[in-house]
Amino acid sequence: WEFNGSFHQPAAFLMMGIPGLEALHPWISIPFCALYLTALLGNCVILFIIRRTPSLHEPMYYFLSMLAVTDLGLALCTLPTTLGLLWFDVRSIAFDACLTQMYFIHILSFIESSVLLAMAFDRFIAISHPLRHPAILTRSTVLKIGLAIVLRGTVSLLPIPFLLRRLTYCGRTQLSHSFCFHPDIMNLACADIKVNVFYGMIILLSTVGMDFIFIVLSYVLIIRTVLSLTTKEECLKALNTCVSHICAVLLFFIPMIGLSMIHRFGKNVPPLVNTLVAYTYLTIPPALNPVIYSIKSTHIREALLRALCRKRG
Repeated sequence: WEFNGSFHQPAAFLMMGIPGLEALHPWISIPFCALYLTALLGNCVILFIIRRTPSLHEPMYYFLSMLAVTDLGLALCTLPTTLGLLWFDVRSIAFDACLTQMYFIHILSFIESSVLLAMAFDRFIAISHPLRHPAILTRSTVLKIGLAIVLRGTVSLLPIPFLLRRLTYCGRTQLSHSFCFHPDIMNLACADIKVNVFYGMIILLSTVGMDFIFIVLSYVLIIRTVLSLTTKEECLKALNTCVSHICAVLLFFIPMIGLSMIHRFGKNVPPLVNTLVAYTYLTIPPALNPVIYSIKSTHIREALLRALCRKRG
């Protein structure tokens, strides 16, 4: 233990793998390796294809690029500690390193939520006001939206590490996952954490919570617009452009809401359930988002096939 001013802080935290399946960690690492490899390669391919294809230089694909960069960041944040634990049983993480990892995981999660909202807004404008879409979402407007998203996530979460550093930790150092998560660290303190709980809840509701509400509202307006179209073919064509985004929204928000509820209200939830939801939240969306967009987006798929044909030629 280190004595820091008037507070006791642990030199390190101990991370947990899959509860009850510690002996199988080397085998469990195989699907994790596959997920991380898919996330890294898939999102890099998406970025490469969009950059090299001039016809994809439009708002929808700019936002998709932001989503790919965010997913890459999330995968890289958790990959070292998760695979280090599964492969080499490295369970210890320094206190400051844990706070740093936690900060970037939460920033990237908030950024992904905001990017999904921006993509919903883009789909709403493209379907409801197709003629005004290029004038509303210009390249400079997309850039400003991207900067605002990063700034909101960075500034809103900046107090979190300092709020955790002011707490006294006396005895328990065992985290619930192979990565650092704000409620997990906060619950290890033996001090009054009301400020941390209140601030964390306010920030979560005012950012991710509001993003989810506005995404739902966007799709209500999109559905209303689609139902006013005259032919069935037009309806299906309009809705088909939203399928990939809807899948990405569900992949992100369902595990995130579940994990937040478990950490705050699920004291009697089995540790295995908590762990599976956490890994689903941080590993599945980065791996599946590029796959979904590659399958459902005709333009991405055609550009990818052209790139492969050029290399073969």
